[in-house]
Amino acid sequence: MTTPSIKLHGFHLSGHAHRARLFLSLLGLPFENIDVDLPNKAHKSPAFLAMNPFGQVPVLEDGDVAIADSNAILVYLATRYGAPAWLPRDPVGAARVQRWLSAAAGPLAFGPAAARLIALFKAPFNQAEVSARAHALFSVMDAELGKTAFITGNVPTIADVALYSYTAHAPEGGVALDAYPAIRAWLTRIEALPGFVAMVRTPAQAAV
Repeated sequence: MTTPSIKLHGFHLSGHAHRARLFLSLLGLPFENIDVDLPNKAHKSPAFLAMNPFGQVPVLEDGDVAIADSNAILVYLATRYGAPAWLPRDPVGAARVQRWLSAAAGPLAFGPAAARLIALFKAPFNQAEVSARAHALFSVMDAELGKTAFITGNVPTIADVALYSYTAHAPEGGVALDAYPAIRAWLTRIEALPGFVAMVRTPAQAAV
């Protein structure tokens, strides 16, 4: 049996790492999943910093190529291995996907993802602020998903992959999804895609 040329350096509780792992699985690409020992600072080791000077997971190795940053990994995989629908090449379609990749790197990261970091790792964020940011984002997402099956239209793109993990796990940070029926239906559609792989769940906190 040959060793996969693709290696994913991640962490099992990281939603950023999960979005890369999820997309690899949705594409049906064989890969070696390497769980980086974040508690013991393995991501700050010289070997890891040589791959990503920011010292963050995930990092994707594809042969001699190393790609850091989860959204960059999604773009790379979609461009190199994915069907065009995952990352449209037309200007409008590409812009729609980029809009939500920016949301994943902005309000998603500093809203529901930050709330989850408070619950899991006692991160020094303000719970009220990050929860308000999460609900503001989810209100917009729910309205969009009330019109289309996926976030940019009727087929999934890497924008859906980028948004999925921290949205699905928002209750772990105390951000309830009860008020967002379109989001909940969308999560079910993502989870029904061939190749879907779940992220490890932690005990949900009291919803706010």
